[in-house]
Amino acid sequence: MKTTPLLTPSQAAALVKNGDTLMAGGFGMTGNPVHLLHALAETGTRDLTFIGNNVGEPGLGGGRMLRNGQIRKAIGSFFTSNPEAVQAAQAGQIEFQLLPQGSLAEAIRAGGAGLGGFYTPTGAGTVLAQGETREINGKLHVFVPALRANVAFVRAWMADTAGNLVYRMTEQNFNRAIATAADLVIAEVEHLVPVGALDPNQIHTPGLYVDYLVQAHTTPEELGSSASMDTGAKKVDDTRMNIVRRALAELKRGDVVNLGVGIPTLVADLITPEDGIILHTENGMVGVGPSPEAGGAMDFPVNAGKIPVTALPGSSYFDSADSFAMIRGGHVDVAIMGGLQVDERANLANWAVPGKPLLGVGGAMDLASGAKRLIITMTHTDNQGRAKIVPECTLPLTALGAVSLVITDLAVFGFVEGRLRLLELMPGATLEEVREKTTASYQLPPAPNG
Repeated sequence: MKTTPLLTPSQAAALVKNGDTLMAGGFGMTGNPVHLLHALAETGTRDLTFIGNNVGEPGLGGGRMLRNGQIRKAIGSFFTSNPEAVQAAQAGQIEFQLLPQGSLAEAIRAGGAGLGGFYTPTGAGTVLAQGETREINGKLHVFVPALRANVAFVRAWMADTAGNLVYRMTEQNFNRAIATAADLVIAEVEHLVPVGALDPNQIHTPGLYVDYLVQAHTTPEELGSSASMDTGAKKVDDTRMNIVRRALAELKRGDVVNLGVGIPTLVADLITPEDGIILHTENGMVGVGPSPEAGGAMDFPVNAGKIPVTALPGSSYFDSADSFAMIRGGHVDVAIMGGLQVDERANLANWAVPGKPLLGVGGAMDLASGAKRLIITMTHTDNQGRAKIVPECTLPLTALGAVSLVITDLAVFGFVEGRLRLLELMPGATLEEVREKTTASYQLPPAPNG
């Protein structure tokens, strides 16, 4: 059995050259090879292309390299979590390529598997569909080229001296795929054990992929916003809870459900074990439980909002590529997401805010087009009183013809035989108010005896 060389962070950073393409694992700061990235930030290496879900938080991980001006281009799915990344993009200091999160994970997996790319329905018909398109089985698909790097930095919980890696909880995220998709792979690990100490059944990344090991211990400060619980993060009021309770009524026992950020996250607070609803989070977990009373990502898995959560009995962890394969493969029964606009043709716009740079799509496109049923929860109008249920979406699209149900503070709308229909009024709402605040054409519910 081979012995994988052990380096210091600075020795590993010295292997990255000017102009290299660098991949880095992590979802937010969870499972992020922060010590390797910080060591690279201490060098003069520049003109790097950085591939990862995001570039870390301000001054942390890739965010420290960004602050130093070492990154020339970034390829990822969600950069808006770092305000300094947004500022750099607006100032033209850095070039960005935005990919839906599932497409990013699959492009990395394809690069590691020696494939040229793949066709996916995710993003078809949107501004992110830059490649060749083709209709497959009656559905529009877009071609996404594979991604590969000169050097990859990954973070693992445990490694043996042969380079076999084990990840902890939701720290698999992008690490597993990235460990396969570079010419030179360097793994930063929390615990290093002798060869043979790991159960072969538990190994996530075989040592043949790993060229060097670096042992480094993570501190809570290096986990950024996931370091501890923020009990004041959720906005709760009677109006929102009416929407949330109505959304919960759409779920049935055994459903696998993915909850988006904002109003949808409140649904989780109402789900009880007796409901038998299984929560999925796209960064790699099924069986999500309630938030812990205290603690952070050192102690618990995190959800897609980068918030620590508990794991229910029977839960499981996996990497981001597998997670989005579940979504695209139709194994998620319901996705509940927020919305900016829904139109008469069941199109959804929910990822691009007017006047803001298009720097963060995350998993919205994958979920909207991949879940069996898509429920949109949102206020009926925006903060300027403009209708959000419209004849045609004017904001950048998330998915075409994907919406099943819309629940607002005023009404519930569905699509019946391809037509938008008002199904019911919410508590306190009137038909006159719904008419006044809805610009889309819609059918009224059938008369009680008709």
